[in-house]
Amino acid sequence: MGLCDFVLSSPTSVCLLAVLLLLSLLYLAASHRLTDHRKGPPGPRPLPVLGNLLQVDIKRPYYSLLELSKKYGSVFTVYLGSQKVVVLAGYRTVKEALVTYSKEFGDRYPPLALYETTKDQGLTWANGDSWREMRRFALTNLRDFGMGKKSCEEKIIEECDHLVEVFKRFKGEPFDTTKPVNRAVSNIICSLVYGYRFEYGDPEFTSLVDRTNKFLEVGGSPSIQIFNLFPWVRALTANKRVFDKLFFDNKTLNLHLFDRLKETLNPQLPRGFVDAFMVREQNVEESGTKSNFHTENLALTAIDLITAGTDTTATTIRWGLLLMSKYPEIQDQVQEEISSVIGARQVQMEDRRNLPFTDAVIHETLRLACILPMALPHRTSQDVTFQGHFIPKGTTVFPLLMSVLYDENEWEEPRRFHPAHFLDKDGKFVKRDAFMPFSAGRRVCMGEGLAKMELFIFFTTLLQHFRFSPPAGVSADDLDLTPRVGLTLNPSAHRLCATACM
Repeated sequence: MGLCDFVLSSPTSVCLLAVLLLLSLLYLAASHRLTDHRKGPPGPRPLPVLGNLLQVDIKRPYYSLLELSKKYGSVFTVYLGSQKVVVLAGYRTVKEALVTYSKEFGDRYPPLALYETTKDQGLTWANGDSWREMRRFALTNLRDFGMGKKSCEEKIIEECDHLVEVFKRFKGEPFDTTKPVNRAVSNIICSLVYGYRFEYGDPEFTSLVDRTNKFLEVGGSPSIQIFNLFPWVRALTANKRVFDKLFFDNKTLNLHLFDRLKETLNPQLPRGFVDAFMVREQNVEESGTKSNFHTENLALTAIDLITAGTDTTATTIRWGLLLMSKYPEIQDQVQEEISSVIGARQVQMEDRRNLPFTDAVIHETLRLACILPMALPHRTSQDVTFQGHFIPKGTTVFPLLMSVLYDENEWEEPRRFHPAHFLDKDGKFVKRDAFMPFSAGRRVCMGEGLAKMELFIFFTTLLQHFRFSPPAGVSADDLDLTPRVGLTLNPSAHRLCATACM
């Protein structure tokens, strides 16, 4: 008797075989459904090792990703080396992911160069309990120290007065606006973080601000991007050593500032965020419990606050002044409106509702400049099926903010400086849903309100006092609007003339 004859002759074996066949069919059916359900986003075919790097401009990847979205849709996959990245493009897709699916897309992905410096501490690149606790603590305490309040408006106005005096010293001669604008804006967040402002000539302050600016520039360089993808090139990456030193030096300076503040700390009267953090840290140490309130986290959180509170706002102001020089007819309209509404008195936040054209110009500057074209990288916190595509937990996600701010379905003239995007037919200011320069959802910029206050007061005050123009021999048409390569999109190197109006 053969084996088949034996199996078929046994009732028990027949039942077992039937069960096995049934389980096999169920498994195949389930696998088929699972395969369909878990189909990931489409994208170009990757090469071994390189992935899709030959299709991406490593200096300006956002432009390449914009072009790929036209072929592969609003949710697609690219491989940067061996790293899988899901790209989200267009206003509706990015908003749905960051707002409707805020939890699923709410984690942060720190590139390797940044992870090696932050180690999941601080605010910007942290995740989990530490991030939630630091963000909640920072929001509460920064508001206590004036962020978004009248007292903060007074700080900005004071800093504007200092900046105006610096601009006047150039007596209409061409100069680089980078350092004075960066230092003025940085002093606002420094006053909230440390509890006091710095003099512009203070060497500690100037080194802190200048290193922060250089850190962001180097961090966006092609060599650092290559290191993030291929860590084995570390020894060949000189910029990585520069990057690490810039961070280490700023961290060392912060620790020195903390020691100085600690000497005069009054737990009943904290002067700024650092004081409040140190009071909480002392209370935790006395309780003997494990906590996220320790000096390392304070140093990294302070660096995150100073970096975020300096670069993006200062960069936007500089873009605004450059655009006014590039489009003098728009500068005319801004100054005519300021003159008729405010005259020579001090600019205040309550003036914004009576300056719709000026407000529209500021918003259009934020839109066109697109300081963070790919936002900061996100990471999925869990498996998610989004718009029919399965995206597993831990996947790196690029919400392409440039595709939102330049969305042809949302903006009439997406590639042109066009303040009318924010004005109705009667010249009144209108909000636009697709205006998302500060991102959205759980990771929306926590300083958005402060940034908007700074932008309005600084920009309006500067246009009240000065006429901005290119240097002699350079026409407005010759001014270059190509951004400099970096983690944020700064204007390329340029000089402007600030001629006093009054």
